[in-house]
Amino acid sequence: MNGTTEERCWLCTRPLGRRVEQHHPVPKSRGGRTTVPVHPICHRTLHARFSNAELGKIGDDPAALAADAEVGRFLGWVARKPPDFHAPTRRKR
Repeated sequence: MNGTTEERCWLCTRPLGRRVEQHHPVPKSRGGRTTVPVHPICHRTLHARFSNAELGKIGDDPAALAADAEVGRFLGWVARKPPDFHAPTRRKR
């Protein structure tokens, strides 16, 4: 091993690709300042599923997000996709 670590998505833990977005686990509108790297598709999934108020309550806990049935299905589906995979994200109902 050469000592380098592969950067991974905060939500799905897959290796990051060429396009990386920064997600505020606690939204800026709720006082959040820190960011974490995520795939664009993972970022869009979070914001399509949860409001900023909901994300603010969940906070910096990807396991709590993964426990949501809809996000859990998404994570199972995206697990074997390549790092730069992209598909349209369903909008919030």
